[in-house]
Amino acid sequence: MLQANSTQKNQNNTFIPTLIIAGLFFIFGFVTWINGALIPFMKTINELTETQSYFVASASYISFVVMALPASYILTKIGYRKGMSLGLIIMAIGALVFIPAAEARTYWVFLTGIFIQGIGMTLLQTAANPYITILGPIESGAKRIAIMGIANKVAGALGSLIFGAILLSGIDEVKEKIGSVSESEKGVLLDKMADSVFMPYIIMAVVLFVLGILIRKAPLPHVEPAPIEETNNGETAKTSIFQFPHLWLGVLTLFVYVGAEVIAGDTIIAYGISLGFSADEAKFFTTFTLMAMVATYALGVVLIPKYIKQGTALKISAFLGIVFSICILLTTGYTSILFVAALGIANALVWPAVWPLTLEGLGKFTKTASALLIMAISGGAIIPPLYGRLVDLNKHELIASGINETDAIANAATNSYWILLPCYVIILFFALWGHKLKSWKI
Repeated sequence: MLQANSTQKNQNNTFIPTLIIAGLFFIFGFVTWINGALIPFMKTINELTETQSYFVASASYISFVVMALPASYILTKIGYRKGMSLGLIIMAIGALVFIPAAEARTYWVFLTGIFIQGIGMTLLQTAANPYITILGPIESGAKRIAIMGIANKVAGALGSLIFGAILLSGIDEVKEKIGSVSESEKGVLLDKMADSVFMPYIIMAVVLFVLGILIRKAPLPHVEPAPIEETNNGETAKTSIFQFPHLWLGVLTLFVYVGAEVIAGDTIIAYGISLGFSADEAKFFTTFTLMAMVATYALGVVLIPKYIKQGTALKISAFLGIVFSICILLTTGYTSILFVAALGIANALVWPAVWPLTLEGLGKFTKTASALLIMAISGGAIIPPLYGRLVDLNKHELIASGINETDAIANAATNSYWILLPCYVIILFFALWGHKLKSWKI
């Protein structure tokens, strides 16, 4: 069974480390979930298509593919504490890139800043997720990660509200004006709007840099996974990471899950605007999704493992995801928005359950497996732009069939949520059977 060595920790000395890791998850959430406000903001100031605007999410999440394995190597060399410090400082550098990006109003420079922040978050995630998983018994791993999720999503809700208020203030008026003014006047309007990122990102950079210095002094005990169980003849049963089918299915599950989670959180503001809601109203919609996740995380903390197993929680989550996705497709207006937000209920316990179910029994392969699971976060880079591409394609088809542009955009945005269904089917498969496949032999 995977757990921290008993000589190095017990239940009485995990409180402070848990608080520290929760603080890091708070930072993840704040930086990650402001993308919901950044997407319509970037779409406006850089005059992007739906597909292009969702590269905001891609720039952040693709860094997990590029950096996960290098991050694992770095952590092996310098340790958790210095690795976390380095990650925070890299995130601060990424925040500073937003300043020249706004000055030039150049989309690829914005994406570069987001990508650099993603590199820093990869270091933090690669350290924090396995650390909190093996800080106690594997049976309660989902409970601990659910606590991390509460910190993550509360921060995400705050970040979405704060940056939504800053970045989306007056966006409706700007969009109305740019269609009727000269090119030079339009440039002035968009430049002024772009300048609104200066102060919040300077503050973010300073805070991240200071935290990067302070974390080096944090009291984080060393923990290691237990060795792989031996066979009856005394030989270890596994010699390669490719001998664990449940690991690779876990990676696939996290890949589609993160894509579904990002769609639920990052598209809902743009979706609301496409349905006719003003930006002042829509800026709160990401918070609906995140608060649904927080409430479900709280349930997970109470229920797991005392009342329900983490595998059962995963089955319920996948089933709800399928039901809510179908409801989005069958409804319109504010009701449809609420079902997108309700995906937060379906998503909340997937990440906390998949990590311990996947890492159980991996022993010395745990660090490499953790890096692979972190790489699966790239689902957030690939699946949301696919949603955006579907919206663009459906919109053009509907307009060509004679539907007016406003209705075409709304219908296309709703219909394209079908992409969520295969994601939740894969999660359900892992919950029912995938995590049990410890060998390729049937």
